Amino acid sequence: MTLFRRFCVVQALLLWQGGFLFYAAFVVPTGTKVLGSAAAQGAITARVTDSLNVIGVVALALLAWDLNGRHDHNRRRTLARRWCWVVMLVCQGLLFYLHERLDSFMDPTRMRIETQARFYPVHAAYLWTSTMQWLACLFLMGITLAAWRAEERHAAHHSH
Repeated sequence: MTLFRRFCVVQALLLWQGGFLFYAAFVVPTGTKVLGSAAAQGAITARVTDSLNVIGVVALALLAWDLNGRHDHNRRRTLARRWCWVVMLVCQGLLFYLHERLDSFMDPTRMRIETQARFYPVHAAYLWTSTMQWLACLFLMGITLAAWRAEERHAAHHSH
């Protein structure tokens, strides 16, 4: 069960954070260039982030399963992992809220921004929140890998 749980966590994070990074680094610049404007690319992004945010909820649930699935004997590492998860969860909630605000500044088809002056500060908050979440996720994964290694060593030590 441990291997299955870890596999699910890794796959969810690859899809969520890998998708986020690939989209931000390659799809957005390419889409902006091909479509001719950031606004045209934004119509696609408004829809892609719907899925990305749902994937985030699933990944956070799997991470919670992993955090509660085994006992890490290092209390500081466990606490750091939990804090990172809470930061990611709060960011995810904020992303849902900000996404709704951004949608409210667009026409009903989400093809055009109707209230540009109010859109851009909220969009900047969305980008900063996404960045904070991504950094917390990177930190969490580093600590999680260390926790998994420690669990394996502890199990191996106690099996002899």
